[in-house]
Amino acid sequence: MASADRAGADRGAFMAGPLTVRDAALACDLYEIAMAMSYWREGMRGDATFSCFVRRLPPSRGFLVAAGLEDLLDNLARFAFTPPGLRYLASLGRFDPAFLDWLGSLRFTGSVRAVPEGTPVFANEPLLEVTAPIVEAQLVESLVLNRLHYPTLVATKAARCVDAARGRPVIEFGLRRAPGLDAALQAARSAYLGGAASTSHVLAGAWLGVPVTGTMAHSYVSAFPSEAESFAAFARAFPDGCYLLVDTYDTLEGVRRAVVAAQVLAAAGHRLSGVRLDSGDLQELSRGARTILDAAGLTSVRIMASGGLDEFEIERLLREGAPIDGFGVGTKLDTSDDAPLLDMAYKLVRCDGRDVMKLSGGKETWPGPKQVWRERAEDGTAARDTLALADEASAPGQPLLRTVMRHGARCRSAPPLSELREQALGMRRALPAAVRDPRAPAPFPVIVSQALAARRDEVRAAIR
Repeated sequence: MASADRAGADRGAFMAGPLTVRDAALACDLYEIAMAMSYWREGMRGDATFSCFVRRLPPSRGFLVAAGLEDLLDNLARFAFTPPGLRYLASLGRFDPAFLDWLGSLRFTGSVRAVPEGTPVFANEPLLEVTAPIVEAQLVESLVLNRLHYPTLVATKAARCVDAARGRPVIEFGLRRAPGLDAALQAARSAYLGGAASTSHVLAGAWLGVPVTGTMAHSYVSAFPSEAESFAAFARAFPDGCYLLVDTYDTLEGVRRAVVAAQVLAAAGHRLSGVRLDSGDLQELSRGARTILDAAGLTSVRIMASGGLDEFEIERLLREGAPIDGFGVGTKLDTSDDAPLLDMAYKLVRCDGRDVMKLSGGKETWPGPKQVWRERAEDGTAARDTLALADEASAPGQPLLRTVMRHGARCRSAPPLSELREQALGMRRALPAAVRDPRAPAPFPVIVSQALAARRDEVRAAIR
């Protein structure tokens, strides 16, 4: 595969910031602005805390990989209603002009506590909590959910594919079927955070520094009079790092033609890197390809597979002994095909010093700002989590939520994506193997502290 791993391009040369909304304040639902005006009219200026969490894990998910935080912080730091945005709101004829004037000077001045990107989280555990004057905290609800939901979906799906691949590289291939260009960039970033080795998306390489990898398409092969001529031409263009797509016509015959191309490369002092299978019975075809390559002395030539793959198919192929060295995963990764949504919520838990909760059937919430404490066994494996009140003096283990924003400003600059990825891989490796099983994951123990349970009972009893 032709590869460009350097993350060095001047980002400003490409775009102003695809993951940062230019008018972030308008990235909200209309009812959020309506509630904000009512708060303003009522003189409600006190602080509120909202908690963002996932109520329940999707089927077959033993954990989620938290993602999207760094992009959200960028959006919050730039939060403002622009003059064009305010003119649009005025045109709706629904809002008090004095309120719109007040919005013109509004900035996000709150604080954010969050788990680091890449942290494995479980049901009802906060990914983050926002504390700010209630108007600000309410206005960013949809922004928070939008910036965290899709990245967490894709990072989780990627992590499952990487786990299923047992150390073999997984490449994100989903640009053309991602739900929009912004989503495609988020998918490439989130997949890399989740452990993917690279992406085929060039802009994600230029803008985000994700390593970029690619081969050829079937159209390239069919553009030449013969498959052999297409292989020879591509090998001439990319004598180093060359991967050949061998299944446009007869797959095993394509492998034999790749052998010829490899011999020509070897005579010129180069080496064929690999072949790619994209259709058919990948189990049978990979075995046949390995036999042909090995018989020609090309034991170092790698076999890559793609074409409708996901963690379930990767796990099956390797369990049945397919000699595949790496996987390209596209559509089912970027759409999180088997679980395309999370029951993610952003709920008020404290308002003006008063802890609050929701009692709706099946959607009851835990009151008050919270902390998650993760205990580890002696061998370093994660043993259990405790969901506790944020102001509890201590609990067993290490706290997961950290303050990442104060007074509307980041507490530190965004870490390099490669650093976040390594931390994410380490945290995921610490999970029990049974929790990471892609088909029937074991539940991870999450308990509730006595103080949080008592606070819930107090708040419930006080609701009228």
